[in-house]
Amino acid sequence: MKDQPKESARTRRLHDRAFKDDMVAQSLVPGASVAAIAMKGGINANPLFKWRREHVRPKGAVAPAGATLLPVCVIPDVAAMPSSVLTAAVGRGARPGVIELEIAGAQPRLRGTVDEAMLSSVLRALRRSE
Repeated sequence: MKDQPKESARTRRLHDRAFKDDMVAQSLVPGASVAAIAMKGGINANPLFKWRREHVRPKGAVAPAGATLLPVCVIPDVAAMPSSVLTAAVGRGARPGVIELEIAGAQPRLRGTVDEAMLSSVLRALRRSE
């Protein structure tokens, strides 16, 4: 190998706005294949996808920063608890509250002190209505 300056194997191609707009317009036609349009235009599909995102993003809008984290409260699985634990909790004056469920499109809401028999009755009625 000689000490010759290496030519860059890759050069960044710059495309004018009209070319980008034309490629984006073609790709937004219903049923159009982005990969096929990119190949026909002599480019990789990745820049075309980027140009499409930029096209639909409002001017001055910032790209989303990622996932939004939501607070989570982990509640022990009551079904996995022995019934003696449930009976003890109800027996020592559990505070009244609200139980809201979503099962098969129904949204029952139980208010006040809910014992095991009441909850079982509601769940059986929901099962029969399916």
